Amino acid sequence: MRLTQPANPHLVLLSALVLPGSGQVWNGQPLRGLIFLFFLLLLGGFTLLTAAPDVSFVGRFAGGFFVWAMAVFDAYKTARIRFELWRHASDRRAGLGLPG
Repeated sequence: MRLTQPANPHLVLLSALVLPGSGQVWNGQPLRGLIFLFFLLLLGGFTLLTAAPDVSFVGRFAGGFFVWAMAVFDAYKTARIRFELWRHASDRRAGLGLPG
């Protein structure tokens, strides 16, 4: 049985920083990415509607930025765990003399 290498965690992190939810898609969790995107828009819109007119741009979309930060953390954490599990399994297979 050949183990397929998961995505590089640093590329997943970069992708998640650029486009919210894309890190989850790279991790094979597209529904999770869509859920993060939905809540990003929902909470970003909510804080936009409830913020005072003199609040900064970041303050107006604070709910969306919070969800975006959680999505980035989640994508990187998941990618890092999957990569390390794959690396551990590959090292163990190599130590036993097994192919792949």
